[in-house]
Amino acid sequence: MPPQRKTLSIAMIAMNEEANLPRTLESVKWADEIVVVDSGSRDQTIEIAKSFGAKTSYHAFGGHGEQKNIALDLCSSDWILLLDADEVPTPELQKEIRDLLAGEPKFDAYWIPRLNRYFGKWIRHGGFYPDRKLRLFKRGTARLSEGVGPHSTPQFAGPRGELRGDMLHYAYPTMGIYLEHMNRYSSEIARLLDQRGENSRGLLPFLWNTVLNPTATFVYNYFFRLGFLDGREGLILHINHSVYIHWKYIKAWRLGQGKE
Repeated sequence: MPPQRKTLSIAMIAMNEEANLPRTLESVKWADEIVVVDSGSRDQTIEIAKSFGAKTSYHAFGGHGEQKNIALDLCSSDWILLLDADEVPTPELQKEIRDLLAGEPKFDAYWIPRLNRYFGKWIRHGGFYPDRKLRLFKRGTARLSEGVGPHSTPQFAGPRGELRGDMLHYAYPTMGIYLEHMNRYSSEIARLLDQRGENSRGLLPFLWNTVLNPTATFVYNYFFRLGFLDGREGLILHINHSVYIHWKYIKAWRLGQGKE
């Protein structure tokens, strides 16, 4: 007998205004199930999701990984594709996933290359591509890390496969949105660093974390990993990524001083 096709759920969370949501939902409307967990969006997120036939649920925001785990628990298909509201699988990736689930997948989880768009440009160098993410996995085999801030990732024990099609990440169309996110994310990470006692109390840790580490990161990514090939947008990205590193350690140091 031919293998039975595996069903697929799309798991997503929405936190604020999700202008990209219709584009993302349109790209996955072929899936067997779409689950959108909302934590208080101020636009028409729920209405938009329902218009695509999505299953929706509201949960107060308790953390990035925590929120995504709620979405995973609401999925009922054999497999899950975990997406953010600003991520879109290319037609090539969509076909690759459908073909994979039509047969017998060799692995229970798969890495997907992510192509990031910053300030209107696709970034292909400087360590930002291929930005592989573990996003496709058999239901019940992976969970998101909790209590680790905005950079929570699925945890899966076992061998993983790699898909070739890209997941497009429409990250930061404007500088204002980028700076707002980096300010918020650096504050979240700083609180975690302070809780772990990594608040640069000594002079040498302070200089390394707030000055040398950001500088070394810029030099490594922009020059050695060819970030300069992405033009002015690449330069802006790598400068501000290093500033983000500076921010999170400065904020952790301030918290350790009791000044934040």
